Amino acid sequence: MTKSMTAFARGERQADAGELVWEIRSVNHRYLELFIRMPDELRAFETSVREQVNKRLNRGKIEAILRFKASESNAQGINLNEELLVQMKKALHQISIHISDSKSPTSIDILRWPGVVVPPSRDPEQLQQEVMSLLDETLTQLVETREREGGKLAQMITERTAGCRQQVQLARERMPVVIEALRTKLHDRLAEIMEEVDSERVEQEIVIAAQKLDVDEEMDRLLTHLDEIDRVLTTGKPIGRRLDFLMQELNREANTLASKSSDKEMTAVAVELKVLIEQMREQIQNIE
Repeated sequence: MTKSMTAFARGERQADAGELVWEIRSVNHRYLELFIRMPDELRAFETSVREQVNKRLNRGKIEAILRFKASESNAQGINLNEELLVQMKKALHQISIHISDSKSPTSIDILRWPGVVVPPSRDPEQLQQEVMSLLDETLTQLVETREREGGKLAQMITERTAGCRQQVQLARERMPVVIEALRTKLHDRLAEIMEEVDSERVEQEIVIAAQKLDVDEEMDRLLTHLDEIDRVLTTGKPIGRRLDFLMQELNREANTLASKSSDKEMTAVAVELKVLIEQMREQIQNIE
């Protein structure tokens, strides 16, 4: 199934240790680029988080944010680091000896000092299991959203490939008319400058001119590329880069068709092809 790279997912859970919330945003990017924001107390789980995301996603700029609010029932009062408090008391005493007019910190100031308040003990393995389980659920939600959006993109691209085929058919139907108009034009010009027109010479000139205007190979390659686009849309694999390459090939054939155009209807076909190709190219930038 075709997947978009643009999506958002949010998952939350009330665990024994507290409330966990994962928010994951995904936008288009050439490669997989992952940014993780986690509370410092859960930073030890970051490696596992990266491995989990890498298994589920292939491309996109991913921002994964984990929020954690410790459960009040799990706090069991305020635990203080008494050893650190003793060290702070000695340090404050030394400061007061050297700086007599120094202002002593308040109790609230001391409580705010890093490491003074000891966080409640938790089972790290249980907490990690909760974090990773919720991450997996949130990633599943994200992937499902990307698949829904990808389905819409695939439908739009399929409609454009059908439009391109119609233009190729118009070009094929127009070519005999173009050649006949060329024959008439060349015959009339020769008649103006020659008393007797050499029909064999006229046909030779028409063949030479027709070869320069021939776009059969370009149209065959266009159809081959369009068939390949329809095929890869059903593979269920990351296809964004391959589709982007096919857009370049389509555009190259459309440019050649435009350069060989000899009347306004063929020019209109080439222009319409380029419009359809550009519409596909813009949307393909969002496909994984």
